[in-house]
Amino acid sequence: MPGPISAAAGDPPYFALSRDLFLRLLGLVYLLAFASLAPQILGLVGGDGLLPAAAYLDRAYGLWGAAAYHRLPTLLWLWPGDGFLLGACWLGMALSAAAMAGLAPRAVFGALWACYLGLTVAGQEFLQFQWDGLLLEAGLLAVLYAPAGRRVPFGAGAEPAAGARWLVWGLAFKLTFLSGATKLLSGDATWRSMTALEHHYQTQPLPTWVGWYAHNAPEWFGVLSVGVMFLIELAVPFAILAPARLRRVRMAGCALLCLLQVLIAATGNYGFFNLLAVVLYLSLLDDDAVARMLRLGVSNAGMRRSPRRPAPTWRRWARAGATALLAGLTVLAFVREVRRPVPAPVWVDVVLDDWLGRFRSVNGYGLFRVMTTERREIVFEGSRDGSTWEEYPFRWKPGDPARAPGFVQPHMPRLDWQLWFAALDPRGNAHWLLPLADRLLEDDPAALGLVGGTPFPDGPPRFVRLTMYRYRFTNREEASEGAWWVREPLGPMTEPLSLDRRSP
Repeated sequence: MPGPISAAAGDPPYFALSRDLFLRLLGLVYLLAFASLAPQILGLVGGDGLLPAAAYLDRAYGLWGAAAYHRLPTLLWLWPGDGFLLGACWLGMALSAAAMAGLAPRAVFGALWACYLGLTVAGQEFLQFQWDGLLLEAGLLAVLYAPAGRRVPFGAGAEPAAGARWLVWGLAFKLTFLSGATKLLSGDATWRSMTALEHHYQTQPLPTWVGWYAHNAPEWFGVLSVGVMFLIELAVPFAILAPARLRRVRMAGCALLCLLQVLIAATGNYGFFNLLAVVLYLSLLDDDAVARMLRLGVSNAGMRRSPRRPAPTWRRWARAGATALLAGLTVLAFVREVRRPVPAPVWVDVVLDDWLGRFRSVNGYGLFRVMTTERREIVFEGSRDGSTWEEYPFRWKPGDPARAPGFVQPHMPRLDWQLWFAALDPRGNAHWLLPLADRLLEDDPAALGLVGGTPFPDGPPRFVRLTMYRYRFTNREEASEGAWWVREPLGPMTEPLSLDRRSP
């Protein structure tokens, strides 16, 4: 068998194989995102969901008229029904499989971007997480980065344009550096005092059981972890900007950035975010590194150096213009984030928010820029008589203190996640919390599928109420009694609710 390929001394690095790996892995992330969303979409925004998408679009049209088509760019305008929502998820999965197979990659990634954009618009609060925007931004850049052709075998494409490659690398830099910088720029005391992880593991939306052990580690471990995190997020990203010939620097940077994502994924559930970040970081590897990683043979060396066929002049100019435009917008988004809390010029907000914000594809990032120091949880309780209350079990968010926090990623249970935000601002989320209570009173199958079951197998309860609890991880002594959490009731958030909204 031939040995692994390697670059001769003085050879420039090539990225055709690297680009193909990135595109196929990005297709996998899209597949996971659509597959995760499909069983949830109707319960969240279907016709009988918590925030019906059709009614949302009707209200938008009534408010803005025909301008609503531009403000809310979604194909759901063509067919605002449940069939389209489900169909878009299944179409997205089919397109993702095509992307993984290298079929018409430019057209396929354009379609993936449009499909996912339409679902994020229709999904309202439930699809407004930073990684939804990150997936859209990566998908848009993939259109420029992808090779031409109806079918591109793995490793057989021509060398990609350097401008498109730097856009992908720039996204990796922006995501990582801003994640560190915004923590310091926010002025949050826990980050500046290096004590944020004393709170983070137990207050993040969906912790894992590994997070319990990290929370109960010695204090010095938390301080050291914050320091290492800042080092990786603020210093290592500059390896991304190193010249392409400095392959060892980029490989070391890629390894450290991927390691951070693995550690984050071990202690908390963030859907497909960590995998998507790793895919972006793997784009830093050149063809030789990718070939070694995948144990490919010499025969791939010839494929990676396939000559690039000259494109028509108009197409080259169009791609150059699009690359320059996206590069400029990315710089604007980056600068606006690092200027905070100093406001950006008005024209920057107009460009990024009013003109481009609707497409969610040129974003600033800043995960956990302000640390939550107390965990509150909303618990739904049902009763048949108004005096004895049973708790509705959720699959993934904290509930029963004796239940260990589990792993659910890369699946993204969006109701469980949104309930974390709702506990921070119950009034601001009442427009879907109360409809969820109604669906539980109706024993709605889609809602029960989101929640994880019902304590009333013989029929719906007569009343439902929302109660607030304060949660914290147990310490090692308390854990000896078999509990992962300690919770303290803070009192009912609502009176007992019935379908006719009358108290007992």
